[in-house]
Amino acid sequence: MQRREFLRTSGAAGVAVALSEAVLTATTRATAAAAESTPDGYEPLGRVAVTGAAEAVVGDDGETVYLATTDGFATVDISDPSEPELLADRFPLEVGDTPFREILDVKVDGDRLVVAGPANQHEDDVFHGFELYDVSDPADPVAVGEPYETGYHIHNCFLADDLLYVVANSEAENPLVIFDVSDDDAEEIGRWSLVEHEPEWQELYWLARYNHDVYVHDEIAYLAHWNAGTYLIDVSDPTDPEYVSRVSDTDLEESLALEDSEAQMGLPGNDHYSAVDDTGDLLAVGREAWATGGDEPDGPGGIDLYDVSDPANPDSLASIDAPSADDASYYGEEWTTAHNFELREDRLYSSWYQGGVKIHDVSDPAEPEELAHWRDTDTAGFWTARVADSETFVASSTPLIPGAETEGALYTFPTDPDPDSSASGGPLDSIPGFTGAAGLAGVAGGAVALEWLRRRDDADR
Repeated sequence: MQRREFLRTSGAAGVAVALSEAVLTATTRATAAAAESTPDGYEPLGRVAVTGAAEAVVGDDGETVYLATTDGFATVDISDPSEPELLADRFPLEVGDTPFREILDVKVDGDRLVVAGPANQHEDDVFHGFELYDVSDPADPVAVGEPYETGYHIHNCFLADDLLYVVANSEAENPLVIFDVSDDDAEEIGRWSLVEHEPEWQELYWLARYNHDVYVHDEIAYLAHWNAGTYLIDVSDPTDPEYVSRVSDTDLEESLALEDSEAQMGLPGNDHYSAVDDTGDLLAVGREAWATGGDEPDGPGGIDLYDVSDPANPDSLASIDAPSADDASYYGEEWTTAHNFELREDRLYSSWYQGGVKIHDVSDPAEPEELAHWRDTDTAGFWTARVADSETFVASSTPLIPGAETEGALYTFPTDPDPDSSASGGPLDSIPGFTGAAGLAGVAGGAVALEWLRRRDDADR
């Protein structure tokens, strides 16, 4: 059984391939002939190529997007969503003389941006930690304070109200760590550990109890803890986080009965990303999983919805299945499993890698209704979907899918599924030759090269 790349230990010492050129900035109005949409005519408003794109978040102004770009980060102006424009790019990043690589997550709050990494465990000499930036001028981000070296990799984080929440994984434990970043120089002030709360989980392969992501709303942190489930943690006192409850569709005994790679890659389990709506009453849990050839359920993971109006007593409501794939295995070169999403005002905006982006009406969360779906399997592999304003949401496409030729880019979409009422300038016209240029950029970066090396290494096993 092959192991999934994004959560495996990297042993590629000495590999550091510099980016061959700057971030591609040409804004395109292109879509491949294979693109599919529902309802008919629903399509992107605009697109800008961004090398190595991964996570994207939207600033408070609703007009600036910040992207992790594997070897650094970029900022994009979407004030005209039909013509998104690159404002700044910072790559390849270094801390002193040490490379800062595999940056798959950034977070923004007000004028503060945090850049964290590497996303996975590394044996080679790369910086492990985070940097803070002043982005009061998004076109000219300025580093503030001293880089904070954690000694562990950071797959994801969350920033709110001068507090930085970091998932800190190792083979020994997988804690949530909380930092005060109010004075530019970060200070650890609290932590919560699954294996301290429930020591029996330490029996499980560490990547199958991985603390993959954290989301915070109204003093509750939501931790997507892979097969252990999603944990709700009270962080009203960030120096002393406390367990509230959890949701889970598997248990320890089920996971222990599987081979490590099956427990890590397949359903049930694989809680990958969790977030709540504006009210805090509706929780969505995305499960990133692939077909393993095992028993049912076996296939790409979907998104489950829970009523958490009483956080101590979550209640399961409904499930949203992943889009179809011709081959749903990890190396099937067509990933359609759930990835990152946002709940906003009775809508779920979701990304599904090559399965595209979707909008669901969740005003009745027990009966979610799909309103729109757009995918371009050959070109776009969506990492996240984020709301910019009442008319626009954004989705970042990543080139990091093994074996695929998806391109790094930021897309803008209308929040209104009715194409007749969208602000789009009409159908996007194809630009010959664009695919090849952006595809080349997808394998140019050092972190991306490491991903390809790891994939080759696994294929040889």
